Amino acid sequence: MAVKGMRIKVNRDAIRKLLASQEVADNLTPRGERIAAAAGDGFEVTTSKNRDRVVVFVTATTTDAKLAEAEDRALTRVIDAGR
Repeated sequence: MAVKGMRIKVNRDAIRKLLASQEVADNLTPRGERIAAAAGDGFEVTTSKNRDRVVVFVTATTTDAKLAEAEDRALTRVIDAGR
């Protein structure tokens, strides 16, 4: 239900700071590790900070893992493990 006349002012600097914080990294890294574990052997998790936020990548590092991703969508099938 909307309240007529109400305005919300977003503090963009605070949001940018939050997205780049260690707390976000501490939350995302275990999610990536759960996805990698559910996908199987040969998947690696990398946490880094881009220009303005923390990101986590799960990548296939072995030939078998790359084939599993290419042929069976190993990462796509287990994305819910990161919840």
